[in-house]
Amino acid sequence: MISRNLLIVLLVIPVGGFRAAAQSPLPANRPNIVFIIADDLRYDGLACNGNAHIHTPHIERLAAEGINFKHAYVTTPICSPSRASFLTGLYASTHRIYNIDTNGIGILGDRLITYPQFLRSAGYRTGFIGKWHIGFDDTRRPGFDEWISFKGQGQYRDPIVNENGTRLQLSGYMTDYLNRKAVDFVDGSVEKNPDKPFLLYLSHKAVHVPYLPASRHENNYADFRYEPPASAADDLSDQPTADARITGTPLPFTHPKKAKFEAIENLDRLPEPQEPRWGRGKDPESNIRDQMSSLQSIDDGVGQLLATLEKHGILDQTLLVFTSDNGFLQGEHGVFNQKRVAFEESIRIPLLMRYPALIKAGSVSDRFVLNVDLAPTFLDIAGIAVPPVIQGKSLRPLFDGPRANSVEWRKSFFAEYFMEKSSRSFPSWQMIRDGDWKYIHYPNLQEADELYDLAADPHEMHNRIEDSDSAPTVKKLKRRIDSEIGKLSKARSNDY
Repeated sequence: MISRNLLIVLLVIPVGGFRAAAQSPLPANRPNIVFIIADDLRYDGLACNGNAHIHTPHIERLAAEGINFKHAYVTTPICSPSRASFLTGLYASTHRIYNIDTNGIGILGDRLITYPQFLRSAGYRTGFIGKWHIGFDDTRRPGFDEWISFKGQGQYRDPIVNENGTRLQLSGYMTDYLNRKAVDFVDGSVEKNPDKPFLLYLSHKAVHVPYLPASRHENNYADFRYEPPASAADDLSDQPTADARITGTPLPFTHPKKAKFEAIENLDRLPEPQEPRWGRGKDPESNIRDQMSSLQSIDDGVGQLLATLEKHGILDQTLLVFTSDNGFLQGEHGVFNQKRVAFEESIRIPLLMRYPALIKAGSVSDRFVLNVDLAPTFLDIAGIAVPPVIQGKSLRPLFDGPRANSVEWRKSFFAEYFMEKSSRSFPSWQMIRDGDWKYIHYPNLQEADELYDLAADPHEMHNRIEDSDSAPTVKKLKRRIDSEIGKLSKARSNDY
């Protein structure tokens, strides 16, 4: 293969199918990067991960021609902390973007040291398009030459956007607008700066509630029928936090590191109200139909973007990545339209990558990989030294087919969640997943911990915390959580 600048496209959505054109010259060994991320798309929202209803051919091509990480997870299952972890390679305990209901996170968000900043310093042209949501405002963040965003969650229909400092009232559909701007950015980068690598970070609002699809997709899944998941039959008797989740009962609120962040906490306010459903059904069946329909517009844009990459002859020099900021519950354990819990449906995400120079088509990995692993992966492939403070690991060793099986890799991982003032029925928790065992600790609640054996109980319906034969496992995993908390408490997000 001709040595070219790699183009890393982090796609939350897959690839389209087009024939390659003549290659454009790119500086040797300096990859371009395009990152695309969907919102609230759970692991099994894709056909390649078991969804028998969804039709997203460009995403499926990405899985067929790349690698599917079957056990990818976020370290905090809520928008702002998860997005900050993607950008920094750090846990929420370190970057300190704990939740979504503090205006002060906008102040902290401006102070984050992110992989786009490293890439820009190394000579990349950088662009951000879409949902930022680390803070409510839409102003340009450090590290980006081009900036297109919107306030908070934004609107599906006729949105107001900030294009490089100018606020515009648009007519039309948000996802289509973001897709067009992504294509424009790639065209402009290649045509105006052919010798300069670029980073495009494309962050979709879809498929977040209220799930408003484009008019052309509104009736795509009219025949879909909702079937309650297996854990909907869970009697919840052995989950002490279940009653608060189901009834919405407020629990005592404890802000993390309250003494240190009192000034920022004084800026607290509830998140912005949601855009209405515009008369569309609110039942589970209608919600899931519209969620799948919303995903199809993202898939349309992936096809457009990949056509553009092929037009410029750089598709096969492109690392394409599709992911999401967290999972989503659709009736599991009595919860619908929520995340914020440590169950698999909440913390597990899709993660697909296509880059034929390093990745064999049709590859599958069962290793535990995390959202904090993406930042070091991009820096590694771009030839930039990964700062030792980064808590994730480059995924590059897992790309290499058969040899990846012999790579030493994590066999367990830690995740965390911090209660939000706007969601006080969901308590703070700390979780360790060790092989098939999952231990969930609630630091502010007494006798509420949970232990699951996912090999025997994949739907997490039997809490084994009180089983006598589980005592050694509980003791071991408690020590693991204490160790992880200890390491994170020593870390600081300004240690670069």
